[in-house]
Amino acid sequence: MFDLLIYCFDLAGTVIFAVTGAVSAVKLRLDLLGVAVFSCTVGVGGGMLRDALIGATPVAALQNETYLIACIITGLLIFFLSPFIANHKEIIMVCDAFGLGVFTAIGAAKGMQYNLGPVGVMLCGALSAVGGGILRDVMARKIPAVLVSDFYATAAIIGGGIYIIAAKTELPLFIRFLTVSLSVTAIRLLAIHFRIQLPGSRKRSLAERTKRA
Repeated sequence: MFDLLIYCFDLAGTVIFAVTGAVSAVKLRLDLLGVAVFSCTVGVGGGMLRDALIGATPVAALQNETYLIACIITGLLIFFLSPFIANHKEIIMVCDAFGLGVFTAIGAAKGMQYNLGPVGVMLCGALSAVGGGILRDVMARKIPAVLVSDFYATAAIIGGGIYIIAAKTELPLFIRFLTVSLSVTAIRLLAIHFRIQLPGSRKRSLAERTKRA
């Protein structure tokens, strides 16, 4: 029963991330194939990177094609419904925060399953949650957003730490999963509401210093 619930959460998170990938593609004015590719990249890219790094091959998205099919269908829907979706940015943002929490919990759980150390578990959680977005930004020839703005990847890393702590208790797997998912979602939403960001680099270029001298 719990395995089915986690699978449903995982599929829901995949669809949510696929939506954000497709929306990004629409903003870049990509064609139908481009939208589908971005949808799949964000939807399953992080999990595929995680599985490849820890040796969980064939990767989960290729063992269960439901994930890829869900991403493609989502991409096609966004392509045709983009004018409607564009007016609901707040809803997408909240759903994205939920997807971040779900993917963090699933990634951390898989890292724990493969007997990784604490750092490995946290990185698995973070990579699952933000890996697809990083690939999307690289494909769009941009610096990945998680490296320059937003309290996003940091929330996933914190979530991985929470999973490690929860794993040391006698809580059932699903309760640990739910705790991490909701915690990361809450952290992300609070960061959005209060505009929390990590400090950025303040080093000025030589030209800028010369200009101000």
